[in-house]
Amino acid sequence: MFGYCFDLALRSFKHNKVLMGLIAVAISAAGLFPVVHARAHDAIDGADQLVVVTTTTWNSVSGRLQRFERHGSGDGWKAIGQPFPIVVGKTGLAWGDGLITNERLGAEAGDPIKHEGDGKAPAGVFALGTAFGYEPKPLVGSRMSYVHLTPSVECVDDTKSQYYNRIVDRQNVNAPDWSSSEHMLRDDELYHWGVYVDHNANPVKPGGGSCIFLHVWRGAGQGTVGCTAMPMEDIQQLITWFDPKKSPLLVQMPRGQYDKLRKHLKLPELATTE
Repeated sequence: MFGYCFDLALRSFKHNKVLMGLIAVAISAAGLFPVVHARAHDAIDGADQLVVVTTTTWNSVSGRLQRFERHGSGDGWKAIGQPFPIVVGKTGLAWGDGLITNERLGAEAGDPIKHEGDGKAPAGVFALGTAFGYEPKPLVGSRMSYVHLTPSVECVDDTKSQYYNRIVDRQNVNAPDWSSSEHMLRDDELYHWGVYVDHNANPVKPGGGSCIFLHVWRGAGQGTVGCTAMPMEDIQQLITWFDPKKSPLLVQMPRGQYDKLRKHLKLPELATTE
């Protein structure tokens, strides 16, 4: 059982140099921390591992995932392994809240925007950093922070709660203020292994979408409530491949948007066939 209440988004923030770099901006003479958006590609510059997820359209449920790695920002991206199938939200994708603003990602007036309960997975660029699972110990070879899921661990999706979009151990919260949450230790295999995606995390915006993960899928073509899911062996492969020192990122969006942004964001080129 846990002896503390933890916030996965905060833990990922503390240990991810990409997020730290974005926060280390100029401080005004008044002593305030102004909101200063980095150039669009800056969030990519500090990462040496990328998980690229693309779908055919905003409404597509199925897509594919490709891993890339490099040795420093001056090096070229190298594809790791073969692409494999994934599913996203049951109603597709929508621009989310990640490391790069939607404006800088070229969001247009008619594009969908992620919100709580829309059944869409977030599009954008997101930090990754904490794994979770049903097993007492992390996967052999994993270098990620790990949370062992127990019956009292929940992810809060109540927009009125101060714990919104956080994973907490109910036993260690003096006065739970939520009426809606997701119990992480399920009676199926979906969360047997997973990774927390830092969507709507810094800061957390009520109603902006919560509890976004990479996790095990139900099967091909079966969308999620907002996560990105894949076969068991593929999520295990991701978890053991991720290296926190390489600041892994998730880049997720429809293929058309990816191709438009690729050169501007200094992203790897994908194969021509989706």
